[in-house]
Amino acid sequence: GGAAMAAVRDVEIDPEGTFKYILMRLQRPGGGEQRDIVRGTKAAEFHNHIFEKVNPEMEKLGYECKCLGGGKIDHNSKDKKIRVFGLSTGYGKADHSVTVEILKKVYTDYEITWSDDKK
Repeated sequence: GGAAMAAVRDVEIDPEGTFKYILMRLQRPGGGEQRDIVRGTKAAEFHNHIFEKVNPEMEKLGYECKCLGGGKIDHNSKDKKIRVFGLSTGYGKADHSVTVEILKKVYTDYEITWSDDKK
């Protein structure tokens, strides 16, 4: 139930740099609880690489996942700033405003902004 879902972190992103990210929705089959999570890493050359890594982990926990879109994150840990921008060619643009709200839950003392800029 709720415990397994609580064990899934809202955000897992690289601590520094500019990298691709996706916004994912987790849902219990047949409706019920759902939540959105943010995943991003420099290790992913394409947005679907992130999804293909995270999806099986979430399925093991009993969630159906869908990708709500993607973009890029610029994470400056020294200045405590995160910028969310860009889009995913395959998945389309995530709602960056939703991504920012999720990031704020974790990076409470950061300045977090978003734009539809490509760079």
